[in-house]
Amino acid sequence: MRRIAVINQKGGVGKTTTSVNLAHALALQGQRVSLIDLDPQGHLSTCLALASREFDISRGMDAVLLEGEDIESVCCVLDSGVRVIPAGARLNEVEHLTTGGATRGMRLKEALQGRLADQDVLIIDCPPSSGLLAINALFAADEVLVPVVGDYLALCGVSQLMQTIRRFESISGKTLRTWFVLTRFHPRGRLAREVMDKLMRCFPGQVLGTAVRETVALAESPAHGKTIFEYRPKSHGAQDYQLLAQDLMQERAL
Repeated sequence: MRRIAVINQKGGVGKTTTSVNLAHALALQGQRVSLIDLDPQGHLSTCLALASREFDISRGMDAVLLEGEDIESVCCVLDSGVRVIPAGARLNEVEHLTTGGATRGMRLKEALQGRLADQDVLIIDCPPSSGLLAINALFAADEVLVPVVGDYLALCGVSQLMQTIRRFESISGKTLRTWFVLTRFHPRGRLAREVMDKLMRCFPGQVLGTAVRETVALAESPAHGKTIFEYRPKSHGAQDYQLLAQDLMQERAL
């Protein structure tokens, strides 16, 4: 199973949008996909309208990380086949854990041991921070997917994030395969193209081949509790995430 953490310390870059729609795109391509909401804000559950679909989202990753609950017991299975583990109401308490020492950062990795073994891909939607939840994601993951929007501040955020990842790799002794995806992309925008060129120079072979264009449909779909494939399956956003899923599976980069 490929374990991919979708992470960026900067907010508003499309982490949850990418997690949700990439998961559905992979499922449409025949992959068995699980999706973890590791953000206490629970935006992933909101984007998928889990509550209105009559799933119990009061317990999820909070029960797994705080109480040792079996992760498979709190899965919500969508019509697409994607298995979602919601954040739960108490997930933020993980950031305030004071007992357990270094093992506090390995609770997710331990919770996944022997679980979700029949899945092909696990996507972890991370919070916009570098706290204990993000550390849990990095210990559990083998790969990192970094969404980047086309502006100067985004590049500054990438620099800070890469420093965090390199420190983690140095301390943990593990190496994470790192990918970048351009999101909310304006193909005709000069600055967006400059950001793309900069990423390609700094991280050759790591920028996935498809940039996800800024579209109204992608912005609207969370309000309807749907992925882009449920809301506007013929939109540019749906096309881009289908291609992005192929990029990821084939490791197709610029």
